Amino acid sequence: SFTDKSILGKHQRTHTGEKPFTCTECGKCFSDKSALKYHHKTHTGEKPFACTECGKSFTDKSILRKHQRTHTGEKPFTCTECGKSYSAMSTLKCHHRTHTGEKPFTCTECWKSFTHKSILQKHKRTHTGEKPFTCTECGKSYSAMSTLKCHRRTHTGEKPFTCTECGKSFTEKSILRKHHKTHTGEKPFTCTE
Repeated sequence: SFTDKSILGKHQRTHTGEKPFTCTECGKCFSDKSALKYHHKTHTGEKPFACTECGKSFTDKSILRKHQRTHTGEKPFTCTECGKSYSAMSTLKCHHRTHTGEKPFTCTECWKSFTHKSILQKHKRTHTGEKPFTCTECGKSYSAMSTLKCHRRTHTGEKPFTCTECGKSFTEKSILRKHHKTHTGEKPFTCTE
């Protein structure tokens, strides 16, 4: 039951799939007026919601609220399974898949499934060979932004991963982890021969 006729109409469209609101700019259709209004800002470039902390502007109040948590450190969304907290509901939903094992994003090329859409997109590039992330310094291209970020450090000399034991710094987290074993004496790989 609904308190308002318009809310009922909006709900009914989730069943019918009807999208009566059309963007005059690009012809894209939407099931409710607010979604069209929000979409329209992608054409106008309008970002009326500004962060008082850093001045960054956003198209939507909810996106601003999400952004503000990067300043406050607030993580209101908690996993009932393990107690881990997140600043965004979407991140919690993604995390929850680590418990359920759900992998809703499937590659149509090889039928491999993934927990995140972004991981699927990254994987698809192994088939296409696409390398959309290019270093402005030397022109080298990469299939993942994270790999480009890592590569950039060869130019900047930045070593953001520091060992708490000896203070030595590294360009990659994996190299720091490897190094850390020199302190712990950990040798997890045993020869079976």
